[in-house]
Amino acid sequence: MKRGSLRRTMLAAGLSVLLAAPATANDSEAAIGIGGLTLVRSQAIRLDTQALFISRDQVRVEYRFTNTSDRDIETLVAFPLPDIVLSPVARAPDFAADLDFRTVVEGQPAQLQLVQRASFRGQDITARLQRLNLSLLARGDEFSAAVNRLPADARAALVREEMLLDGGTDGRMQLWDALWTVHTTVTRRQTFPAARSIRVEHSYRPVVGGRIGGALAPALRGTPEFREQQQRQCIEDGFLAALDRRLAGRGGDPDYAEVWLQYLLRPGANWAGPIGEFRLVVDKGDPRSIVSFCGTGVRRLDDRRFEVRYRNFVPDRDLDILIIDFVAPPR
Repeated sequence: MKRGSLRRTMLAAGLSVLLAAPATANDSEAAIGIGGLTLVRSQAIRLDTQALFISRDQVRVEYRFTNTSDRDIETLVAFPLPDIVLSPVARAPDFAADLDFRTVVEGQPAQLQLVQRASFRGQDITARLQRLNLSLLARGDEFSAAVNRLPADARAALVREEMLLDGGTDGRMQLWDALWTVHTTVTRRQTFPAARSIRVEHSYRPVVGGRIGGALAPALRGTPEFREQQQRQCIEDGFLAALDRRLAGRGGDPDYAEVWLQYLLRPGANWAGPIGEFRLVVDKGDPRSIVSFCGTGVRRLDDRRFEVRYRNFVPDRDLDILIIDFVAPPR
């Protein structure tokens, strides 16, 4: 069996990875939620301020931390990335290259370390894959070539244990798909000086998800998928009315694209006390697009940006952002 297009990594607007295709919609791209800094829990380190900017092109976060103790504290700071369950249609992004992580502490670039491991059915298989010289990310033709170089008994064992799936052939070589889960964390050691505050800046390119069309059409608004999305992205009646007006003004042309962005806010609750001052700015990009996300006291800054501010903020949910882009009708 030959297979071509299924071997290709599939991209939506921005950097994306295909994870699922809901039954009521066209193929969709899942947003990969990435959060901010996470510490081993410490009651001595306080997060005084967090300023978060999110667009489909960049995420920027500025923090001010204070060590309230009378001694320096060195701890592990981690950026937890989501697990990727590999399959014939789910490829692991190259987080190190694709996300362009940058962290600056008091104006100086910080050295980051990417830590990855693999598991299958609850068992860590990292060492086994490394002994076989197989990439944990299992990306591209290089992975299939590495599998083909394995001793026949080692390859057969992976297939028998259902870690590896026969992917057919592309006419040049036998193709293989990995079925394990990849766990990724970006870490660094950070010293918080005694009785002092430090400024930390963090930026990366988000992994953007989305789909053409979706569950927002009037005929689909009673479905479980719509209700789940409505709750997760706080889609209100005013947003739906704006969507309906825009679609009606296009002569009934239903073409629109959903863009999904996610940010993991809950790891920010791992500090001593609440976040003293929290500011979020969401940039929807095209002024003609419409946007929805969960927030209290949302204020419009201009035709692209929206802001929320909180004091003594304790995040109890992650941030899911929906942007609707209107696709130009065919001429």
